Amino acid sequence: MALSAPKPRIGLTTYRQQGQTGVWNTEMAMIPTFYIEGITRAGGVAIMLPPQKISSDEAKDIVSSLDGLMLCGGRDVESSRYGQQPHQKAEEPDTLRDDLEDKLLSAAIEAELPFLGICRGAQMLNVNRGGTIIQHLPDVVGHDRYQVGNAIFTPADVQVEADSILGGLVGASVSNAALYHHQAIDQLGQGLTVTGKTADGIIEAVELSNYPFGVAVQWHPEQTLEDLRIFEGLIEAARKYRGSK
Repeated sequence: MALSAPKPRIGLTTYRQQGQTGVWNTEMAMIPTFYIEGITRAGGVAIMLPPQKISSDEAKDIVSSLDGLMLCGGRDVESSRYGQQPHQKAEEPDTLRDDLEDKLLSAAIEAELPFLGICRGAQMLNVNRGGTIIQHLPDVVGHDRYQVGNAIFTPADVQVEADSILGGLVGASVSNAALYHHQAIDQLGQGLTVTGKTADGIIEAVELSNYPFGVAVQWHPEQTLEDLRIFEGLIEAARKYRGSK
């Protein structure tokens, strides 16, 4: 009887913040299970990567053990990483996570590891490539529909470049992109291409050019798991990567 091929191993970056379980109220490493579900339903194995101090060499070791990487949503990236002072509406940064993700991304790109960025993950990719961030979207677009607050996601239309990797997965548009971000990509980082925008002109998707699978979206596909196409794209790329090693 032939053995089935192992499922691709996908590293997921996580939060490190105050949390509670039972009688314990303490700092925790955690992530909403929607992200894990997206990976597992698409055919992968999710491996949680908690914020911690690592060296660049240790990041390479972690990347070498994976078939793919997903940078999940979370708090604002520290503004000093892109040369700005924090906006008065900026969240308190998780500097351990910023440093971990920056090192993991650099190691992943060097190894051509498939990766997917979600919301904060798209912003982290842009900062890693030398780009900047719009720190508070209402200052630019004049409304708060990109993040109305109270954990309410706003469905929106996103126009997608049809000849992009993302376009090959979802087509020319996404009609129910779940938005929850008060920041967005501003000046584009080196080697990145814009592959999705809203009607306001806000960047909602980017890709690393001339790269097997380096996709990042500003919306939250883990909130619409009836549509797994983006997750399936990552898993398929990770499966090919695993086979090439």
